[in-house]
Parts: sequence; structure tokens; C-alpha cells
Amino acid sequence: MSETVILPTGRVQRPRGNGFIVPLLVVPFVLYNLVVFLFFAGNPVNWGAGLFSIPMPSGMPWAITAGDFLLVVGILLLFFEVLKSTNTARSSIIEHMLSMVVFVAFLVEFLLVGAASSSVFFLLMVMSLIDVVAGFTVSITSASRDVSMS
Repeated sequence: MSETVILPTGRVQRPRGNGFIVPLLVVPFVLYNLVVFLFFAGNPVNWGAGLFSIPMPSGMPWAITAGDFLLVVGILLLFFEVLKSTNTARSSIIEHMLSMVVFVAFLVEFLLVGAASSSVFFLLMVMSLIDVVAGFTVSITSASRDVSMS
């Protein structure tokens, strides 16, 4: 009786799926609209309302507003969007196009909807623009490494 033992090679290949992920900056876009229309009655001034305050060692409180909180969420999601843009799968082109659609939605709403005329919404729109520019820049840079002209 003989047994065959198969030893794995040094590196195990994990299957790389084309995991399509929608643009993450849709989250602050939807959150802004839900909060401003459901809780603030369409008045963007209420983004300056304090959520909570933290006492600092200096003795002064650090007040966190609703707008500050949403901007921090947007910055964190922008970080993950830039990380996502390094993916070279086929779905990355669709993700770049959808990021552009999100930016256009931000821009149109900023220009045409009164509830979006706030600094919070403007900064979220700028984050969306940075996502679009960074995504295309990273894609073009990685594509130029794959193609060499001699």
C-alpha cells in the first residue's frame, strides 16, 4: 500500500475576485441629504449645531458639531477610496466612472439645491473631486508601468 502526499508550494494563491464596491463617498452624500431634509427641515445652518463636547486639559471644551462629524466620516471614506483606486481589476474602470457620477451629483446638488449650500457639503464635494482625480491618476500611473515604449 502506498500513499501519495502532496505538499503545498511555498505560496498559496488566493482567488482574486472582481469585488466591485460602489464609491464609498456615496455614504456621506446620502447621510447629508437624509439629515438635512429629515432632521434639519432643509436648513443647512443646523450643521453647526453641537453634537457633544469633550473637556480638554487646557480647561476649554472641544465642541464637535454635526458638520464636523460628517466631514471626519468623509475623510475616512476618502482614504479608503484612494486605497481602492490602486486596484487594477477590470471593475476599476466602472468604479472610476461611478466616482465621477458621484462628483457630478455633488456638483449639481450644490449648485441647484438650497439645502446643499453649506461649507460641509462643499467640502464633501471637494473630497469627491479628489477621489476622481486620484483614481484616474493612480490608474494612469499604473497603466504606464505596464506599457513601455522603446
